[in-house]
Amino acid sequence: MYCHSFNVVLQEVPGEVSLCFSISGCPLRCEGCHSPFLWKKGTGTKLTQKLYEDILHKYYGFATCVIFMGGEWHKNELISSLKYAQDKGYKTCVYTGQDQLDLEILKHLTWVKTGRWDKSLGGLESKTTNQEFIEVKTKKRLNHLFLKT
Repeated sequence: MYCHSFNVVLQEVPGEVSLCFSISGCPLRCEGCHSPFLWKKGTGTKLTQKLYEDILHKYYGFATCVIFMGGEWHKNELISSLKYAQDKGYKTCVYTGQDQLDLEILKHLTWVKTGRWDKSLGGLESKTTNQEFIEVKTKKRLNHLFLKT
């Protein structure tokens, strides 16, 4: 699994300081995608177990969540990474353009964002979006957390 970029983010999971790994090789290629650079396989840095563990260790006590932007096409590696994050006390999230995520991956998530990008419907901050931000355990739709008042 290759990570095109790593960032500490504040908006993708409301109320959480998140470590965000953008995984390259996305097969969905949604029209209007804001990250088309993630379509190409193998771009970025190989996300080795050591590199991943070092990042989580470095931000331990500051960050509260680990997010993968994509990566579901690397199911086993993704699950392993999610398990490690949970074992270290982090909450977990995956952003996917799919309408559903594999149940084996869902077992290791606190939240999931689903749905292809559709410019005419907008993203999570839009009342008309087709995307959903779900708390996995309760299956609650939490899109209201992204709406500006």
